[in-house]
Amino acid sequence: MAYQRALENHGTLIFRNEDLDPQRAKREYASAMLEDLRWLGIEWQEGPDVGGPHVPYLQSGRRELYLRDWKLLVERGVVYPCTCSRRELATIAQAPNEADEEPIYPGKCRPTSVTKLQPVGPKGLNWRFRVPDGEAIRFTDGNLGEQSFAAGRDFGDFVVWRRDDVPAYQLAVVTDDCDMQVTEVVRGEDLLVSTARQILILRALGREIPAYFHCRLVRDTDGQRLAKRTDALSLRELREKGYTPEQIREMWARFDTSL
Repeated sequence: MAYQRALENHGTLIFRNEDLDPQRAKREYASAMLEDLRWLGIEWQEGPDVGGPHVPYLQSGRRELYLRDWKLLVERGVVYPCTCSRRELATIAQAPNEADEEPIYPGKCRPTSVTKLQPVGPKGLNWRFRVPDGEAIRFTDGNLGEQSFAAGRDFGDFVVWRRDDVPAYQLAVVTDDCDMQVTEVVRGEDLLVSTARQILILRALGREIPAYFHCRLVRDTDGQRLAKRTDALSLRELREKGYTPEQIREMWARFDTSL
């Protein structure tokens, strides 16, 4: 969908390898990803294999940019350190919004007032973004229309830097989108709530908010979204079963991925 929209709008498609998780990010996976998408017929103008003005296109090589923005958030008093363990959160956190998978943080480590700290280093603690409780974060999605999520109800204080010294998804993609001058973010509707979080980060950093286009998810016959954890067929598996790129595109076209 991102490829199609880039073509329709004479835009630039950026391939970014989000390889921050050291347990999941393997070199052979990245190579297979590039090969399979090329085989499918998708072409990008910037990426790890073709270069571009915003190198590197590997998140694992962009740590200094994430640290820069983490320091800004600390200096502006919008993030705070959290010592809660996963076990503690499992017992005290509220259930997530049905459109999201992250439980709502109960605020155990949240300061009673906005606190500006000295940004020494993030390692060893979770750093959470303090959301403005009760505020509705609104945006117009290019596919799904008007969206609104209430901070503190639909999502709570969220992690921007993990205790294992890895920047969290929410901060990393905001930093990259800004640095790479992304004007439209295209992704699945399961990330609608994440968009509200990222808009708060963008506001705190004083950066421009891009346009958003969230696609309907491809689901199986039981209505479950296709995912690795449910053993859904991957593009590589379909390719090995003898499907051609044309057959796969025709198959996906039958799914309602937009309004």
